[in-house]
Amino acid sequence: MKYDETPLLQAARMTAAAGLRQRLTELRQAYRLQQADVAARAGLSRSTVVLIEKGDPGRTMGQILRYLNAIAPAVTLHALLEGRLLALTMLRSQERTQRFASPQ
Repeated sequence: MKYDETPLLQAARMTAAAGLRQRLTELRQAYRLQQADVAARAGLSRSTVVLIEKGDPGRTMGQILRYLNAIAPAVTLHALLEGRLLALTMLRSQERTQRFASPQ
């Protein structure tokens, strides 16, 4: 039976977990990888990858680090949390709506 860690965590920790979840998901998308591919590379089940991307506080640090290593082996957790990654910057720039002046 899985134990729910959520009631034991402070709101600030849950916010940090949500930020980590978002960055991991964005990193996977920036590298254009499917969840199933990352799961296979990391030796995790796809359901565990889904839980990591949902920010489930019951995931272990080992699972999170294996997930990160499967996506980008050279990226450290510290760099990911700071958001200092070219892949994330490029993904965000592609998502911005660009407006062009219409010819008259």
